[in-house]
Amino acid sequence: MLMSRRWITLAGAAALVSGCGGGVRPASLAPAADPTLQPAPNPGWDAWVASFRPRAQAAGISGGVLDQGFRGAGYLPGVVERDRDQTEFSRTLEDYLAIVANEEKVRTGRARLAQRGALLSEIEARYGVPAEVVAAVWGMESNYGARRGDIPVVSATSTLAYDGRRGAFFEQQLLAALRILQRGDVAPGSLTGSWAGAMGHTQFIPTTYQAYAVDFRGDGRRDIWSEDPTDGLASAASYLASSGWRRGEPWGQEITSANPGSGGRVIQPEPGGPQFRVFRNFDVIKRYNNSTNYAIGVGHLSDRLAGAGPLSGSFGPDRFGLSIEDRKEIQRRLTAQGFDAGDPDGVLGSQTEAAIEAYQRSAGLPVTGQPSRDLLARLR
Repeated sequence: MLMSRRWITLAGAAALVSGCGGGVRPASLAPAADPTLQPAPNPGWDAWVASFRPRAQAAGISGGVLDQGFRGAGYLPGVVERDRDQTEFSRTLEDYLAIVANEEKVRTGRARLAQRGALLSEIEARYGVPAEVVAAVWGMESNYGARRGDIPVVSATSTLAYDGRRGAFFEQQLLAALRILQRGDVAPGSLTGSWAGAMGHTQFIPTTYQAYAVDFRGDGRRDIWSEDPTDGLASAASYLASSGWRRGEPWGQEITSANPGSGGRVIQPEPGGPQFRVFRNFDVIKRYNNSTNYAIGVGHLSDRLAGAGPLSGSFGPDRFGLSIEDRKEIQRRLTAQGFDAGDPDGVLGSQTEAAIEAYQRSAGLPVTGQPSRDLLARLR
């Protein structure tokens, strides 16, 4: 299956084995800067690799490919830390959409859609998945290719296979990664991805790559890693088509007074929030990542890329009694007063919490890090 990534999907640990999962830092083939993502001495990992080699050779991996794949590889302690830190904070749909379908994401996506329009039209003609849907998946998974991942996949998957929490799963990913090298789709030094092995423009894990990646131009390689997104975008469309995408049918729509519609089924992810009428293709998107928020994110972002506006419905106040506009105002006013709350997106993450704490400390208030209507009034 595809791999969810914490920074974008926030879908929780279950998505790690059921969905795909993009980000600010540009992708690079150089080693990751985080020291915990550099190879560290580990005799246990060394012994595990030695025991893995005969299993891999019995599974058809040549000794030469094993030598190539493990040259320079090593145990990555940061990968284990990230794997064990899967108690992901849950985001409301409102916050989630503010992250994955904000105005900057929409502007960038429309530019990429225009830039790659001819390619995406070809892909749509072959697989039946609309260009804007493929572009939305691209935006969700790697921020339109800006964050494809720079961690060596052999190191990441072997570390997780050795660690043992999901050892059998990651040993299969490691074997699939070595088969990618054996087939010649990518050079060993370019076989990079996220900390959990999700790779390329549309973040396929190795077994999904093996099953669904395509060589769209017929050049003999299924290259989802390079700057050219052709094979990555075509592979995402191939996956959705193979999962049952119905050509010419919508994913769904927000229910408004102007379009009550019929058919499909009605969902309301949050009490009091917008309602959606969803169809078969909504469930196909969930095959990519088994998260309702993710599927709505892809669907809504695809609508925005095609020219639609923001959602019409409101989400109401949060547990602090604040609207998203209130939260944006808190962030703007904190930053203006010298307490950097990050981008004023209305999403209250760790940077905003730290800014609130610093403001409260400076004002002699109880330090909670939590927003409130009283805080907003003080900042005004």
